[in-house]
Amino acid sequence: MRIDLFDFELPEERIALRPVTPRESARLLLVRPDEENPFEDRHVGDLPAFLRPGDALVFNDTRVIPAQLEGIRHREGAGGQQVSATLHMRIAGDRWKAFARPGKRIKVGDRIAFGHGGNVCLLGSLDATVEEKGEGGEVTLRFDLSGPSLDEAIAGVGHIPLPPYIASKRDDDEADRRDYQTIYAREEGAVAAPTAGLHFTPELFEKIDAAGIERHFVTLHVGAGTFLPVKADDTDDHVMHQEIGYVSKQTADALNAVRARGGRIICVGTTSLRLLESAAQDDGTIAPWSGATGIFITPGYRFRTADVLMTNFHLPKSTLFMLVSAFAGLKTMRAAYAHAIETGYRFYSYGDASLLFRKRP
Repeated sequence: MRIDLFDFELPEERIALRPVTPRESARLLLVRPDEENPFEDRHVGDLPAFLRPGDALVFNDTRVIPAQLEGIRHREGAGGQQVSATLHMRIAGDRWKAFARPGKRIKVGDRIAFGHGGNVCLLGSLDATVEEKGEGGEVTLRFDLSGPSLDEAIAGVGHIPLPPYIASKRDDDEADRRDYQTIYAREEGAVAAPTAGLHFTPELFEKIDAAGIERHFVTLHVGAGTFLPVKADDTDDHVMHQEIGYVSKQTADALNAVRARGGRIICVGTTSLRLLESAAQDDGTIAPWSGATGIFITPGYRFRTADVLMTNFHLPKSTLFMLVSAFAGLKTMRAAYAHAIETGYRFYSYGDASLLFRKRP
């Protein structure tokens, strides 16, 4: 499909730079594509009213790490140069793939000393060697530290990697360490938050439990590739980024039981949905699963798992807008986004949410 089919105009003032407080007070646009009046304006706190006892919410429990690193590149015969690296996928105890800037000037064998403002961490150096160089500024960094020691060093010198559309307008601060993290974040490894989950509070969880709705967790470590623009003109020519994920046997069995007794699966976030679809068998059964997924969902895809999807509002021409268009229909989603823009919904990671019911074939 042509990429320009997924384009739309978004006024600058619709981009949210901070979340609302409390989180569940964010607006929620219901989208029921098979009904005569498909849109309804509500709030996230109303969510339990649209679910049924026996339904199951599926959350991504990945935890965002401070994966934005600033440092100084050293090379024999050359002076130091300021560089930035955004970690996006761990491939070994001491190795990360990262997007580096300025990418063109970095070479294999370069040494980089990371720390605040380019100063080496006072608790010990966080040094790395550029082991490989790929396309689009991607590099493989081999750190001198490994395992928990590396994790601790990254936490000490790193910054929260805010999405580009926020980072271009303000610097990250201590509030982002709290705001850009779900209340149930547990498994460290993401460099971007599963943002639909940012709306949930302990109070909302209590309402969900009281309504007889199950809560289950999967893990997909969201990578910085989620923000990469689609540069191809056609979806057939786009190569999706890879992300590491896990679905436990306990969760797979529980979700299969929900489906068997007639309950619905509601994915909180596109990351949860992409992971379940990666773990699904042809008959819709969800199997225990682990590994890297690069699943790319566009209109025409046959969904096997989720019945409902809760998600924020996404970038024009992004793979995520393509996914929601596959779920609820391109025509419906273009109309839904037009409605959201016209009525003042806040967009992107710190913005409002939508609740999409899957379009019937």
